[in-house]
Amino acid sequence: MSTEVLQIKIILKDIKPSIWRRVLVKDDITFYQFHRIIQTVMGWEGYHLYGFDVYGEQIGEKDDEWEDLFEIKNASSIKLSNYRFEPKTKFIYVYDFGDDWVHEILVEKVLQVEKGVKCPVCIKGKRNCPPEDVGGPWGYEEFLEAISDPEHPEHEDTLEWVGEGFDPEYFDLATTNELLERIL
Repeated sequence: MSTEVLQIKIILKDIKPSIWRRVLVKDDITFYQFHRIIQTVMGWEGYHLYGFDVYGEQIGEKDDEWEDLFEIKNASSIKLSNYRFEPKTKFIYVYDFGDDWVHEILVEKVLQVEKGVKCPVCIKGKRNCPPEDVGGPWGYEEFLEAISDPEHPEHEDTLEWVGEGFDPEYFDLATTNELLERIL
């Protein structure tokens, strides 16, 4: 089986306007490597547990707390190519159980490997990722209200926590790709 390149759109659910990234990845990477790619392009720090739901199968890392509830396949030993994804295939990636950052993973295209094309690479994206530990989509809404309204009772504390430079509309493609080069 030859290696293919998947063009994937990663969409953070339950946030409006949408936060998303479009990446090219080779299908011979493991789900653990794909997790690290998602973490990098979305701007997460990787502090929390994660899992994929692919055709009803759970893929992630074993954890004593959750092990008895779900049969979890080891993300480090399963490659994306095991699933032979077709265009328009969707599956789910959840980061930080509790905050439940749900990402829809959409396989947009299946391409042949071309000489000179580096993978992984982020080719497009929109908006800044919410800060780690902000409390899920609902906490993020409250966070945005607090940083944008100087009269909000949590304004000063929130800015001190996140730093004054947070811009929800900002996304830096070049920096994202520099970080991607370092992870694999």
